[in-house]
Amino acid sequence: MSPLNAANLVIALTCLFFLLASYAVLFTAFLPLSGIPLLDVLAKDTHYKYFVLLIIPISSYFVIANWVGWQYYQNS
Repeated sequence: MSPLNAANLVIALTCLFFLLASYAVLFTAFLPLSGIPLLDVLAKDTHYKYFVLLIIPISSYFVIANWVGWQYYQNS
């Protein structure tokens, strides 16, 4: 896979995640249920929908911070 295609894939998945998170957190208060089981479960939930949506960026941050720390440790 070329770097340009990988970048486009990352951007597309980021946009898809942003739309899903926006729907689950913001728009479910104003829109009826969608009929898609995963989205309906997130729409009905009042607590864990935030956990499900925040676990991805928090895990990414942890992995990147851990890698940077390991690089500092190796090169010191």
